[in-house]
Amino acid sequence: MNESAFWQLIEACSPSTPDPDGDELAAALTAHLTNGPVSDVTGFAEQLSWALYRLDRREYGDDLSSDQFLYTRAAVVAAGREEYESVLRAPQRFTPYANDLIWAEALLYVPDNAYRHLTGDEWNRSTRYNYESYSNTAGWTDA
Repeated sequence: MNESAFWQLIEACSPSTPDPDGDELAAALTAHLTNGPVSDVTGFAEQLSWALYRLDRREYGDDLSSDQFLYTRAAVVAAGREEYESVLRAPQRFTPYANDLIWAEALLYVPDNAYRHLTGDEWNRSTRYNYESYSNTAGWTDA
């Protein structure tokens, strides 16, 4: 799955009504991915980890706990490509997500759930990019 396909899938699965915790989006993504090959699940996981990793920078999460920072970054991804890219260009756009505790923790479990459904096994695979908070060392160095 390439980056464009990832964002198209997020858009296609986004609910038409507010989804403050991302549960509806996560359920729709999981349902979609369970209809395809395992390679779609692993591709989705890779693109998700890359998107989260890119937001793992000091200007976004300097004052946030590890969990709050991770779940808030997931909410930015869940908001779709346009909003995500806006946040990358203007870090102050991240603030409302953090201040209002807009989280999308459920998005993080989409690959695990889809993989388990397709294979009957637990997801036991790492992605190229570690999306855990503060793992992007370049994003946390002093410039």
